[in-house]
Amino acid sequence: MQGIITLILIAITALVSWMAFNNRKLADRLILWPPAIDKHKQYDRLVTYGFIHADFGHLLFNMVTLYFFGRSIEVIMLGITGQWWVYPLFYLAALVVSILPTYLKNQKNPNYLSLGASGAVSAVLFAYILVAPWKLILVMFIPAPAIIYAAFYVGYSIWMDKKGGDNVNHSAHLAGAAFGVMFMLIMEPELLQHFLQSLMNPTFRF
Repeated sequence: MQGIITLILIAITALVSWMAFNNRKLADRLILWPPAIDKHKQYDRLVTYGFIHADFGHLLFNMVTLYFFGRSIEVIMLGITGQWWVYPLFYLAALVVSILPTYLKNQKNPNYLSLGASGAVSAVLFAYILVAPWKLILVMFIPAPAIIYAAFYVGYSIWMDKKGGDNVNHSAHLAGAAFGVMFMLIMEPELLQHFLQSLMNPTFRF
C-alpha cells in the first residue's frame, strides 16, 4: 500500500496527541522541556515532543500537510534507496535536528517548552519542493507553485523568528526545512541538477 508508513506516523501522532489532550501527566512527560533532558537524561523528549500538539487545529494542520506530501516522499525515498526504513529514519531525525537550535538556545531556561511535529513536517515539505518545485499546492485554498510558497515560508519564518512573541517555534521550521533539503541531496546528489533544470522549465500542475 502506497504511503503506509506515512499513514502509520499520522495514526500514532493523532493517537498520542489525543491521549495527551486528556492526560496532562502524559503531555508533561513527552513535551520538550530542557531541564528534563539536562538533569534527568530524558533524551527521548527530543523525539516525543513531535507526537503531541497544543490543540486539535495544530494537530490537524500538521497531519494534513504530512498526508499530502509525506506519501510522495516515502515512495521517492523507497525508489532511490530500496530500503523502507529510510523514510521513517528521515522523519525521526528531522524531529531531532529541527528542535536542536532552540533546545540549545534554551538549554538553561526552565520555562521553555516545545511540542508539535511542525519541524519534521517542514522537512518533508521541503524535500518535496526539491523534487517538484513548480507543483501547485493549496495555500489557504489558493493554488500556488511550491517554490513560491517555499520562498515566502522561509522569509516569513526568518522574520517571525527574529520578531518573536507568537509562541511558534519558527526556528524549528527553518531547521527542518534545511534538513529536508540536505537529506535529499545527500541521499541522491543528482536531485540538485534535477531541481535546477526544473526551475528553468516551469510546469504548473497539481
